[in-house]
Amino acid sequence: MMHSPRVRAALETAHEPVVVDLGYGARPVTTLELATRLRSVRHDIRVIGLEIDPERVAAARAVGDPAVEFALGGFELAGRKPVLVRAFNVLRQYREEAVADAWNTMRSNLDPHGLIIDGTCDELGRRGSWVLLDHAGPVSLTLACDPRTIARPSDLAERLPKILIHHNVPGQPINALLTAADRAWAVAAGQSVFGARTRWRAMLTLLTADGIPVQPQRRSPRDGVLTVPWDAVAPL
Repeated sequence: MMHSPRVRAALETAHEPVVVDLGYGARPVTTLELATRLRSVRHDIRVIGLEIDPERVAAARAVGDPAVEFALGGFELAGRKPVLVRAFNVLRQYREEAVADAWNTMRSNLDPHGLIIDGTCDELGRRGSWVLLDHAGPVSLTLACDPRTIARPSDLAERLPKILIHHNVPGQPINALLTAADRAWAVAAGQSVFGARTRWRAMLTLLTADGIPVQPQRRSPRDGVLTVPWDAVAPL
């Protein structure tokens, strides 16, 4: 997040930089790590972990960082007006039909310039994906991984956000993107001698040449990230 130009701009320009980690789980690891990383962008950021389970909130307060808040709350964001909401592996537990209402509830409680990151990842964070949303709706989809841990880009299909995971079938845009990525990954196989991340970069170049609107990589070749506008993958 700290290397996303849009997220970084929202944090840097916010009058009150409040960030919510929604549904952090049994342990507040993600909330504490989020606070550590985002403070390198802005030292006065307030990070709040929200959970609907009072016992989890009490446990997080007992072991957490005094500079990080923990509170009861759900999609209504506990009355806060955050400039950024991170909701990972939360909507994955819901029915697809519930996603739109959850998005709308969160968006209605955002800072006027706020953003939401609704995503899914594996336990170690090596495979994930997320939708970036603003007040108007979904903006983009990002697929992310450690390229050394995949056989092909479509391995990320099992970590698609709830809004997309059931649409990875022929005829749907997300399936077309993953199929094109697999094809480009195969063509770029020769780049493997320079490492999996170099091969990933070559794949992105091939996808762009094929007319897929891939956003430029955000930083160094360490990243295995593929971002496209939402309208390139929105379910039909």
